[in-house]
Amino acid sequence: MPTRVLVTYYSATGSVHRLAEAVRAGAESDGAEVRLRRVAELAPPEAVASNPDWAQHKQDTDDDVAIASLDDLAWADGYAFGTPTRYGAPAAQLKQFIDTASSLWHEGKLADKPVTTFVSSAEQHGGQEATILSLNNVFYHWGCVIVPLGYTDDVVYAAGGNPYGTSWPAGFPSTMPDEVTLECARYQGRRLARFASVLAAARVAAPTP
Repeated sequence: MPTRVLVTYYSATGSVHRLAEAVRAGAESDGAEVRLRRVAELAPPEAVASNPDWAQHKQDTDDDVAIASLDDLAWADGYAFGTPTRYGAPAAQLKQFIDTASSLWHEGKLADKPVTTFVSSAEQHGGQEATILSLNNVFYHWGCVIVPLGYTDDVVYAAGGNPYGTSWPAGFPSTMPDEVTLECARYQGRRLARFASVLAAARVAAPTP
């Protein structure tokens, strides 16, 4: 059975969505079965409508990308989470979904699984690393194995040199990730799939307590 990877993200204007697609492609190229899921939009319609790019992206993905569920979290052997930065922290939409996972956490169904994170912000120093570190605080509680990019491949340097996870400075108005950054995200997906495969096999082999 192939390793199962869940790529869950929130994207307002599309840059994180593009990164999520690249992470998915990378994990699939390593043989993983991947579910790409977006979290539900919490912003009021008038806020979405105030930004044409936000409104267009929501329209483009409403029918094409399913909403993440707790069943997806239970199903997966490994996780990738993507978010724009919000004052050095993840978007409320993604955090709200994560906060619903307490039942799985209590049952130990999130533990011993690898997790990795990718982000986008308007500026290169707009809280990218802080956002990833903020999310990692959740994953310590879950008992996950955090899989950073590290400086493990030349593409990390080429894409800006962030060892925490793929990050894109989108600017304002927002622009889409360039090919080097997308290749870094694909590499991150492959790296996650590899760790997910190893840890899934270890969980199967471990004796039941």
